[in-house]
Amino acid sequence: MSTDTGPAVQELLPTQAWGLLESSPNAVLIDVRTMAEWSFVGKPDLSNLSRAVITIEWLRYPDMSVNPRFVEEMNEALGDSKPSQILFICRSGARSMSAALAVQASLAGDTLCPDLFNVTEGFEGDLDPKKHRGGLNGWKAHGLPWRQS
Repeated sequence: MSTDTGPAVQELLPTQAWGLLESSPNAVLIDVRTMAEWSFVGKPDLSNLSRAVITIEWLRYPDMSVNPRFVEEMNEALGDSKPSQILFICRSGARSMSAALAVQASLAGDTLCPDLFNVTEGFEGDLDPKKHRGGLNGWKAHGLPWRQS
């Protein structure tokens, strides 16, 4: 559903995001975490779907400033492809929502907008009682495909 500010940003759990990626060949997943996170923590693996995750930092490491070229870099990464859905993921779902809202604002007035989704819980999920991520919820905890470089 579109509004004056662009398409609504919907939320999906990681398993729902995987289901959407499986069923929609035009859907793309954009990981907005930092290069350090992709390298040391890992990232979703879409190779079983014959696709790759698009990686674009929303907040730039190490100062964690907003990437002013995020939307431009996303458009460059997409090239001529016109995804039907764009899913955004980060560590726990906050940065990815901010990135999705920035894309939403950039699409205001566009009548051929893709559906936008934030992956709640993110890649690593929330902190558990021992202050660790990756076991309580999130992409990894749900047993979805991922790899570490």
